[in-house]
Amino acid sequence: MFGFSRRSEGLSRRDWLKLSALGVCSASVSGWLPALANETAQNSQRRKSCILLWMNGGASQLDTFDPKPGTPNGGPVKVIDTNVEGIQIAEHFPKLAKFMDKMAIIRSMNTGPGQNADHGQETFQVHTGYQPRGAIQYPSLGSLVAKEIGTDESALPNYVNIAPFRQFNADAAGAGFLGPKYAPLMVAETNYYQQQNANDYDKMLKVQDLAPFTDLVKERFDARIGLLQDLEKDFVTSRPGVAAKSHATAYERAVKLMQTAAAKAFNLEEEDAKNRDRYGRTLFGQGCLLARRLVEQHVPFIEVTLGQFGGNQLGWDTHQNNFEAVKRLSGELDLAWSSLMEDLKERGLLDSTLIVWASEFGRTPKITPNSNGREHWASGWSTVLAGGGIKGGQVIGNTGKDGMKIEERPVTAPDFIATVVKALGIDPKKQNMSNVDRPIRIADPKADPINELIA
Repeated sequence: MFGFSRRSEGLSRRDWLKLSALGVCSASVSGWLPALANETAQNSQRRKSCILLWMNGGASQLDTFDPKPGTPNGGPVKVIDTNVEGIQIAEHFPKLAKFMDKMAIIRSMNTGPGQNADHGQETFQVHTGYQPRGAIQYPSLGSLVAKEIGTDESALPNYVNIAPFRQFNADAAGAGFLGPKYAPLMVAETNYYQQQNANDYDKMLKVQDLAPFTDLVKERFDARIGLLQDLEKDFVTSRPGVAAKSHATAYERAVKLMQTAAAKAFNLEEEDAKNRDRYGRTLFGQGCLLARRLVEQHVPFIEVTLGQFGGNQLGWDTHQNNFEAVKRLSGELDLAWSSLMEDLKERGLLDSTLIVWASEFGRTPKITPNSNGREHWASGWSTVLAGGGIKGGQVIGNTGKDGMKIEERPVTAPDFIATVVKALGIDPKKQNMSNVDRPIRIADPKADPINELIA
């Protein structure tokens, strides 16, 4: 861009971020960001990232990754072979079937007694590895990962949550006792009461107000920021507490993001149109594309939610018309998830990126006669791990011929969390001091990681 290469001048990534914050490189950021991403992707010391694909409402295991063809509980769903001999999945995933050698299916999740599962409690449990209890404010997996492998120097937040639905349990995705420093940046949040048009994905996925007014000179902008920081400091000093600290942290993170070119990761218009098309022009599809761009910028944890179906925010909560809903949602998932894995692989990032597919629970093996639906089910459902840190081409657990009972290797929420963090190189036995001045392990002491899955 100025007639020299970053490599030849010996500038570090941090140097370039500093230069961009000063406006030196603003005219040609789009040229060096891809080059920087490609170079760092080849770095053997590259930090790992995790992308959680969250299926809001409770995805049916029998119609996705633990099908039971030819049985009354299996319903009309057929199976297809994958690129790993002996592993079959639902017919809705022809693209993902080609990546099974990079994926591991856990078919024996056991987080509660049968049909008595509650959306809010199970959402919290699968996100944290703990049951909500007492005064302890348990942090989410995203916040734990942000703390353990994120960096204070990062221009972007260490935890970004895309299209979250927090009405079931607002604390499930929060930082808990780790504090606001590790809270997520929420992008394109959805809820019961604001039924956004999912076709407005470009508008929803943009972080607003990242750039100062064009007629505001840098000196005046810096002066205003300095004044704000002084006021925030005085306020927090005189009024110590979580609320004041959270407010100050939010402004600090916003200013930091405004002053760096890394914020352009949120600008999907920089992407080639064909690449955007292959992910699917939906909120979830473009959210997965944004996740890949954030991985390139070293964001350690990104969560993307798929839960919309025909304007319903609880798409996977298929009490009625299960098979139609799952087919449509799975088609969207198959396109976006397979494109994410393919895109990461092409950029040399798949081996350092762990992808987790999960929801709060599964659905009943037995089909509800009158509604053609499935109810809540927490004792024998599926999750999937893929990409970096995982030995793919495996199936853990067995729910038998009809899906009614776990016959091999039950996996609890603590086991699941311990497996995920261990695959990311984090010690699940590490402790953090909680809000009640008691050390709490990252994973419950009873957790048993699935070591045969960890590369």
